[in-house]
Amino acid sequence: MTTTDLEVERNSRRPGRADAIRLARRRYLAGEKVDISAIAQELGVNRVTLHRWVGTRDSLLVEVVWSLTERSLTQAWAEVRDRPGPRVPAALGRHLRAILEQPGARQIALQHDEHFMRLMTLGTFAYHPRLVNLIKGFLAEDLAEHRVRSSLSLDDLAYATVRISDSYHYLPTITGQLPDPEGAERVLGELLRP
Repeated sequence: MTTTDLEVERNSRRPGRADAIRLARRRYLAGEKVDISAIAQELGVNRVTLHRWVGTRDSLLVEVVWSLTERSLTQAWAEVRDRPGPRVPAALGRHLRAILEQPGARQIALQHDEHFMRLMTLGTFAYHPRLVNLIKGFLAEDLAEHRVRSSLSLDDLAYATVRISDSYHYLPTITGQLPDPEGAERVLGELLRP
């Protein structure tokens, strides 16, 4: 197959759900509005088709933010893997700082903080349960390696860890202050002691 044949094959491929999420993620990271109509038009599909793939705009936003969160936290976990003591506070601190360092994500999150707080903390859109489950896996490793001791169940510990992190991330909505990754890391360091 020649290069031209490959280009024709790639260009003739029909778009799908992954393409919609990828396009929405690009817009989100650029600080642009994630607009269902614009995404449908760019993909060459109608809104009904796009809705069938990704659900509502809020569902699409959750998928975009979850894909970025999962990548960010997995990377942060890899970066702190060899450090002594509890690693979850440092991984979450790095993740929260990464959000604030990404201009588009920061702009959207700060402009729509209350809306994002609802989307990301209520179980309705399944972001929060996925986040708790991911953190639960990290905590299980720290507990198994005796980096953390706790009388709480793993489920309770994971839930509390995520809620503390959320409370510092959504400070603009809760108290009017700026997000505080260092505060989250400090408090989690006290909760998750060796």
